[in-house]
Amino acid sequence: MNIQRNWVTPITAGAFLISAVTGVLIFFHVDSGANKFVHEWLSWVLLGGALFHTAANFAGLNMHLRTRRGQALIGVFVVALVLSFIPLGGGGEPPFMAPVRALGETNLTTLAQVAQVTPAQLRDRLGKAGVHVDSDQQTLAELVGPDVRRQMNVLGRVFKPVE
Repeated sequence: MNIQRNWVTPITAGAFLISAVTGVLIFFHVDSGANKFVHEWLSWVLLGGALFHTAANFAGLNMHLRTRRGQALIGVFVVALVLSFIPLGGGGEPPFMAPVRALGETNLTTLAQVAQVTPAQLRDRLGKAGVHVDSDQQTLAELVGPDVRRQMNVLGRVFKPVE
């Protein structure tokens, strides 16, 4: 296969630019708009470009891999990759899960206060979300079950301003 460097190199460089800039923005939590989406999906272009670039320059790469320095550098990155799969302490759930669980376990009267609506308005919003309420003393977890994703979905509808 004849890989043309005049295509592969600019594609790899452009994809690297996008990945690097959006990655730095995401790292420092200043990303906006489609940054995360672009970073995740156009990284596939970077991967493809890097593979083709490596294939086009395989002779040069092979020459570097014959030296101790080249082997050591590749070895460092292989070790870093392997270490990246080791779970670190403090993982677990995202920090927003504790408040979501607390909201799911509180009774509807209290949840209405948090949502800054009356219990009747809360019951109405829950009804529109497909949740049948028998008592204001019930909790969201009792009404929709233990699935936190479902609770979050319903909470999103409850806290959404009326249009």
